[in-house]
Amino acid sequence: MKVLMRGNEAIAEAAIRAGCRCYFCYPITPQGELVEHMARHLPRHGGVFLQAESEVAAINMVYGAAAAGVRTMTSSSSPGISLKMEGISYLAGARLPAVIVNVMRAGPGLGNIAPAQGDYFQATKGGGHGDYRLLVLAPSTVQEAAELVMLAFDLSDRYRVPAMILADGMLGQMMEPVELPEPIPPERIPPKPWALTGAKGRDPNVASSFDLDPYRFREILRTLWDVYREIERNEVRWEEYEMEDAELVLVAYGTMGRICRTVVRRARKEGLRVGLFRPITLWPFPYEPLRELSLRVPVLLTVELSAGQMWEDVRLSVEGRAKTPFYGELGGVVPTPDEILSEVKKHVGG
Repeated sequence: MKVLMRGNEAIAEAAIRAGCRCYFCYPITPQGELVEHMARHLPRHGGVFLQAESEVAAINMVYGAAAAGVRTMTSSSSPGISLKMEGISYLAGARLPAVIVNVMRAGPGLGNIAPAQGDYFQATKGGGHGDYRLLVLAPSTVQEAAELVMLAFDLSDRYRVPAMILADGMLGQMMEPVELPEPIPPERIPPKPWALTGAKGRDPNVASSFDLDPYRFREILRTLWDVYREIERNEVRWEEYEMEDAELVLVAYGTMGRICRTVVRRARKEGLRVGLFRPITLWPFPYEPLRELSLRVPVLLTVELSAGQMWEDVRLSVEGRAKTPFYGELGGVVPTPDEILSEVKKHVGG
């Protein structure tokens, strides 16, 4: 049965149904409804909701709960995620699974509360220190947001890598019908023999990202990067739309992906052969599918609510085999389908 929910609410409810039992946060717009939903509903499922004194405190609470083997989550918006970055780096270094939700707003600095996509680099290139990666999933609808939250918990546990849901203020605030996933029974959550659950009868476990010996630490990081390579082999996700005869392809993620889907439909009505390539995993990024696409499509137009961050990964994929123009907006300004279509026509001669 479908219910009408905001994106923030659907993300929160999906987390509860995925088995999240610890949620730590510090409120910030535009993801306040997510916090409210968790405060209201998580305790009813035997979970712990705690509003910390700061974002820094919240992410370190996530570290503690994750080390104990509990499915745990935090959420924030852009400047709040910036404050969490050291803790996220610690989670990655200690190989602790957790889910971090970023409902992006405009920046840098305090910016404003309008939707933007300026946190792409922060999420995909490692906003904290060190050699690490996050699994990054970018939903474009409320339904997909709920589904990707479930997936994020599963993948995070499977690979022992923190996962991020990269949404934005539009998706967090919009209301859509959503069919919520069935709750995961506790027995279906895989065991975590590495967790800190007491050491009676066995050697103690340790959750740490610290080793003073550089050679030992190098081996730890090499093992971690072997995991990242496995993720790159197995977990790349993307969507294609109207690609069969496309002579120009829009490359966009998240809510810009859904806006560009409308652009494709309008372009097709005008006889323009336009398609859409929408990355769903921003890391691992779909480099190879885009590379193959560039062998048969002459123009790949990247569209973002930023100055051009994913655009860099698109160009790395294409390696000069096709034209890679860019169209973006800044400061929380959201372009209309007509504005994007005007840009499309500059590159297809319409």
